[in-house]
Amino acid sequence: MTETDFDTISVKRLTGAMGAEISGVNLASDLPVQQFEEIRKALFTYGAIGFRDQNLSFEDHYNFAKRFGSLEVHPIVNGMEDFPEIIKMHKPAGVAASFGVGWHTDNSFFKKPSLGSIVYAEIIPPQGGDTLFSNQQLAFETLSNGMKDTLRGLTAIHSANDAYTSPTAMEKYDGDGPITYKHSDIIAEKVEHPVIIKHPVTGKEALYVNQMFISHFKGWTKEESAPLIDYLCAHAVREDFQCRFRWEKGSVAMWDNRMVQHAALNDYEQYERLLYRITVNGDAL
Repeated sequence: MTETDFDTISVKRLTGAMGAEISGVNLASDLPVQQFEEIRKALFTYGAIGFRDQNLSFEDHYNFAKRFGSLEVHPIVNGMEDFPEIIKMHKPAGVAASFGVGWHTDNSFFKKPSLGSIVYAEIIPPQGGDTLFSNQQLAFETLSNGMKDTLRGLTAIHSANDAYTSPTAMEKYDGDGPITYKHSDIIAEKVEHPVIIKHPVTGKEALYVNQMFISHFKGWTKEESAPLIDYLCAHAVREDFQCRFRWEKGSVAMWDNRMVQHAALNDYEQYERLLYRITVNGDAL
């Protein structure tokens, strides 16, 4: 598929590996069915897509996201009072970013991991704070045949425990900061997912490991698992698999967790940033 295969949207690739910016769309409107389906097709084709110059109310954001499926109320991260599906991702000036920093796949510790997220930007620093994405289908395709065969037989254990009990995470529980957490039994749970997954729409295989939430391989000890996990996690985020999204006020970015990992950069400590995130529920892998 190329950028010319769309009739109702304009698509510009971000890099040779993945990602695209879409223009000719007003996400606050009631999008025609064909236009929405082309946005959906672009998402599953390029892994991460962005839009500029949008003006979304909370209702607009919610209504657009709802067209992709049921929406998540996060079991740990508190949403907004009137819109519990919307997480207000506010980083005040003068403090380091501590939410979504580091490469990960959202909520791989769920039994049914999230399909993807849709993020709207309201306050943006003059520089810094970009989001990086990495194509996990390319990560899989570039492995040797021997490694592919080995990984197809592996199951990984995922857990939220390390990420949500770190010092920066513990500060967010029962607090009044810009992002707050609540205690949940899901933090201690362990779930199993295949190391190689198949996209439910495109049928393409992808590597499904991430440093933030993977614990070990089923039937292996943590010590035995660590060298292969470290190799795969480093391989998964090679520069030639990546694209970078530079935020602007009114930008919207969305991504497909079955195809990509992402990481928020922590390089704008002196500046404020405010984004709003909605996540779409997914299915078992």
